[in-house]
Amino acid sequence: MDADISNSRIHGTARAPPSKSYTHRAILAAGYAQGALVHDPLMSADPKATIRAVEAYGGSVEYHQDDDVLDVDGFHGRPDTPADVVDCGNSGTTMRLVTGTAALGDGLTVLTGDSSLRSRPQGPLLDAIAQLDGRAESTRGNGQAPLVVGGDVSGGSVSIPGDVSSQFITALLMAGAVSEDGIDVVLETELKSSPYVDITIEVLDDFGVEAEATEQGFSVPGGQSYEPEDGEYHVPGDFSSMSYLLAAGVLAADDELVVEGAYPSAQGDSAIVDIVQRMGGDVDWDRDNGIITVRQSDLSGVEVDVGDTPDLVPTIAVLGAAADGTTRITNAEHVRYKETDRLSAMADELTRMGASVDEEQDALTIHGSESTLEGTTVETYDDHRVVMSLAVAALVADGTTTVTEIEHANVSFPGFFDLLYDLGATVER
Repeated sequence: MDADISNSRIHGTARAPPSKSYTHRAILAAGYAQGALVHDPLMSADPKATIRAVEAYGGSVEYHQDDDVLDVDGFHGRPDTPADVVDCGNSGTTMRLVTGTAALGDGLTVLTGDSSLRSRPQGPLLDAIAQLDGRAESTRGNGQAPLVVGGDVSGGSVSIPGDVSSQFITALLMAGAVSEDGIDVVLETELKSSPYVDITIEVLDDFGVEAEATEQGFSVPGGQSYEPEDGEYHVPGDFSSMSYLLAAGVLAADDELVVEGAYPSAQGDSAIVDIVQRMGGDVDWDRDNGIITVRQSDLSGVEVDVGDTPDLVPTIAVLGAAADGTTRITNAEHVRYKETDRLSAMADELTRMGASVDEEQDALTIHGSESTLEGTTVETYDDHRVVMSLAVAALVADGTTTVTEIEHANVSFPGFFDLLYDLGATVER
């Protein structure tokens, strides 16, 4: 499905969806436990893939829509061998995290996904499991799914690069807690996206599991049990999704846009507030009440290192295209290995809209003063973040922009285009 979005002004109050990162981890943590209630989950395509995996490993999950809660009956640390292939859809987080679970099983688990997911790198995690004397293979021998994983690993020490995906470390820490001996992770290279591991450690702590950073990497003792306080966990709001609302507000708010659910957490993408303020955006964050108020502002370009915040790249690129001066996004090569190559995707589509963009292997430079955004048809590469960021760009482009394949926004922000419409944007499907 496509949407035509015309140059628009928006106003009102919006609430970002729950965090996808926290939801994934909470569902799997509840699966590792005897069970738990997960309140306020993000019920989108990616977390549903994690639900399917928990059920494949012997758990059961029931969603009570009226209370907005998942009732998870877990597999208590020892996964069954799935009766069928585990289909992770388009969710890289699901595949990485539940590959770690598969390594604990007596039998073999086959994990696969859609064509995009089957092109993403899994090799370092497979190698780490092999170091633990588990079986972990790519069926095509290229480090990509489909994967065959098992071996009843008992723990140990692994050496793994930190600059491919922090999700590998998360998978090992979550599985290591219920292994016999625990897992020590030694990083071979600098860790990228480190706030996502901070999220993992925060969620583990909330489930009563000890894990910590060490001089060499991370460590989790074995023989632990996942037991959240009172058997319940509450998912916080998602700052990655919030970034599109803040960008829309600072670019196109008529009076002001109020964003609710913005409580502080370990999410690295809360850096979007500081980035917008550095660019000159009028943003007030009431942390105690979880409310951000943003007003339309004249922006100036800045340099942003996204080593720890790769999911913000599409949003920052759009802000840069609408700002005066030059915006430079650096330390970004790992962004090429997301649902799509987001550096090339944003460079190509913003250029199509009239922006001046220079693409390097690990950087984007957007010359806002040389850019005039104009409506056109943009491709979105089956990528939810590309979809939503280009929809925000359309709000300030001259004329009408056709954003293709908008259904992919449902991966992380169900109802995003309905919300834009409710806030006053001209959106026709």
